[in-house]
Amino acid sequence: MKKLVTLLTIAVSLFNAHGEDKKSLTFGLVAKSQSNPVFQAARVGAENAAKDLGTKNGVAIKIDWRTPNDEDSQKQAEAIEQLVLAGADGIAVSCSDANKLTDAINSAVDNGVPVATFDSDAPKSKRFVVYGVDDFKCGEAVMENLAKVMDGKGIVAILAGNQNAPNLQKRVQGMRDAAKKYPGITIKDAYYHKETPQDAAAKVEQVMQSNPDITGWGFIGGWPLFTENALKWQPSTVKCVSVDALPAELKYIRSGHVQMLLAQQCYQWGYRSVEHLFDKVYLHKDPPSVVDVSELIPVTKDNVDEFAKNWEKWLPNK
Repeated sequence: MKKLVTLLTIAVSLFNAHGEDKKSLTFGLVAKSQSNPVFQAARVGAENAAKDLGTKNGVAIKIDWRTPNDEDSQKQAEAIEQLVLAGADGIAVSCSDANKLTDAINSAVDNGVPVATFDSDAPKSKRFVVYGVDDFKCGEAVMENLAKVMDGKGIVAILAGNQNAPNLQKRVQGMRDAAKKYPGITIKDAYYHKETPQDAAAKVEQVMQSNPDITGWGFIGGWPLFTENALKWQPSTVKCVSVDALPAELKYIRSGHVQMLLAQQCYQWGYRSVEHLFDKVYLHKDPPSVVDVSELIPVTKDNVDEFAKNWEKWLPNK
């Protein structure tokens, strides 16, 4: 009889740990770096999703934010392991280096903790969904719009970020492929750097000094635009199209130094990731597709003021 009671107790506790009877959930969020505002916006999105879904379903949802101060894939892998040990119900991660994170993701899943990726994927891992832009198409969009503002001719440099990030590698490839359609455009090179605003701005300045013939820049991430006076050229003398459109970056549209920003929905990175984890863990629903594509939003002088209003929700304390 004692054995039967024990077995029943274990069965009940296991059911309560995985199912709709559970009244509290913890989802781990492991972004690339604390210092990058796109991930601060993702955190706000995740917290808001936790509140919205929790209120709607009568569940307390906690976001356990375990993001390294600066990019460090080893620290991300350790954070995933720690979240599993801490009893997280699900984890969402933006991968700085897919190769280094695949084992940690697979280990979490093997231990019963579902993992979603956002922004930067680990496609060979056991993650159940990825939410973010189509990176190859993102690179194509940067090049297509840059070619348009350059009238199809000139010398282009690519600002490319972390060389090990799979999402950025795909964007560079998308830019290179799209450039083949424009015989008047030559790509000088893709320039990699540490993903801080200061390093990125220094890289742009260094490249421009060495290559004054460059007439167009494609930024596959908007890193330098978080600093003041990052672009030393006179407005419109060098054309620029950049990914991302955070508040600090919008002034470069207004000044004419950047012709177009392609906004990633970084607030939604957090919001949608929590929705996916909630559906998987609490409602036992899988997404209709493993890839959940987030569209880019073009921001130009024509709509910059209207777009800026979004940030009152996405980064309310900024």
